[in-house]
Amino acid sequence: MIGSYLLLFGSAFLAATILPFYSEVVLFALLRDGGDPIMLVGIATLGNTLGAVVNWVLGRFLLHFQDRRWFYFSRGQVEAAQRWYNRYGFWSLLFAWLPVGGDALTLIAGIMKVRLWLFLLLVGSGKALRYISVAYLTLNAPI
Repeated sequence: MIGSYLLLFGSAFLAATILPFYSEVVLFALLRDGGDPIMLVGIATLGNTLGAVVNWVLGRFLLHFQDRRWFYFSRGQVEAAQRWYNRYGFWSLLFAWLPVGGDALTLIAGIMKVRLWLFLLLVGSGKALRYISVAYLTLNAPI
């Protein structure tokens, strides 16, 4: 079972980065195999939240490289992201679980220097609710 937990943690961690990974599929399979829902949701939430912290850390140091020729984002893209974040604020981090745009939110939070404790609280809460929903739907769906 430890291998299954590591697989779930790894897939959840990678899913929170820019890599296309779907940890919900792994969670679904482990729940269908009779895994403990509380343990699985906790592991998935932890892995996914820690993966989001990687994005936050990258965002914290991203602008140090803004003037380099190889820097991926234009100054206009960075400014647009900052304007967007200033408009919607830190509460938008509750939506970091979304498959489209969620990873960008965590990167922008790092750029905007959101405090780590607040980041962990909001991002972790949103991600936990997502995994709880997946577990609930999996365990209560007709077979």
